[in-house]
Amino acid sequence: MFSSRLNWHAGTNPIAQALARRVSPYLDLTQSNPTRAGIDYPVAGIVSGFGDARMLHYAPQAFGLPAAREQIAALHGVDPQRVVLTASSSEAYAWLFKLLADAGDCVLAPRPSYPLFEYLAALESVRVDYYPLHYDHGWFIDCAALEARITPRTRAVILVNPNNPTGSYVKRDELERLGAICRRHGLAIISDEVFADYAITEDERRVPTLAGFGDALTFCLNGLSKLAGLPQMKLGWMLAGGPDASEALHKLELIADTYLSVGAPVQFALAALLAARVPVQAQIRERLQRNMAALRAGIERAPGISLWPPEGGWYATLQVPRVRSEEQWTLDLIEKHGVLVQPGFYYDFEREAFLVVSLLTSPDIFDEGMERLVAAVHAAG
Repeated sequence: MFSSRLNWHAGTNPIAQALARRVSPYLDLTQSNPTRAGIDYPVAGIVSGFGDARMLHYAPQAFGLPAAREQIAALHGVDPQRVVLTASSSEAYAWLFKLLADAGDCVLAPRPSYPLFEYLAALESVRVDYYPLHYDHGWFIDCAALEARITPRTRAVILVNPNNPTGSYVKRDELERLGAICRRHGLAIISDEVFADYAITEDERRVPTLAGFGDALTFCLNGLSKLAGLPQMKLGWMLAGGPDASEALHKLELIADTYLSVGAPVQFALAALLAARVPVQAQIRERLQRNMAALRAGIERAPGISLWPPEGGWYATLQVPRVRSEEQWTLDLIEKHGVLVQPGFYYDFEREAFLVVSLLTSPDIFDEGMERLVAAVHAAG
């Protein structure tokens, strides 16, 4: 009696089962929720933003209130008419899949990457195929493999810039090739830029945003969740640009008007929330740099661990010896060492053995957790 779009296995996996069995506390090196990572928020300033009595009146706008759209436009240096407010980047993906694809059509997403696209696409009856990211002293897009994946039913290419979890930004030469591919095949680009403000290293080759890209129909996604460290506020946005953007916005307006999902309070409070991002981002950047330095120092004492260094974002990828599988590594760390990490197969790494840790973790937990991880690798020989 239920839709086949929801025909997913919902059972608990061995890692979740191991956590459920554990009776003593463990060190969580996967923490990605900034509101639980020891960040000091400017509470008074944030709360003050919700004192506008206008939020008590219902005056819906399909793309969001003009004042809120203007603030986002100023933040990114674009025309407010190009801004579409959504409740989250996940909702933005859903709207774009509705806009660009019919049932059974396909979008291309990077691999490895965050395990979300298949679920979002399936709910819109859209398929996902993957193009590879390879590593050779740095991550890069295999553009030839990407083009080989394109079929007559392919509608869009998803970029995650910087990627989660690899932390790799799109480079200018990659974008030039990708733009040519998309023009040749009539594809849109969806650029997920939620981690764009969190560069760990500098590189003049990288593309920090596709907001000014004009070679293909492009949608840049962002939101308060990462930009201001406020995932609970539920406000995201997309910036439309490139060829056919006007027609795309016209069609998006009907979709947005059907849902009207963004709440008035968060829109009226947006100025205060964007102001809060300044001290919040400063703390997050300091945390990322601090934990990255600690990570580098820690693995110097563990020749069996290699860091595949991120350029940005909140995560770091560690290659560990293939003396056991990623699942076995993860279970061993939970059960014997009281440390939680993410296995590489969560992100569809093409081979083993990789573990992913969050650089957002509180320093005391991060340091002790990495000590235990290093000890586990040393003990495994």
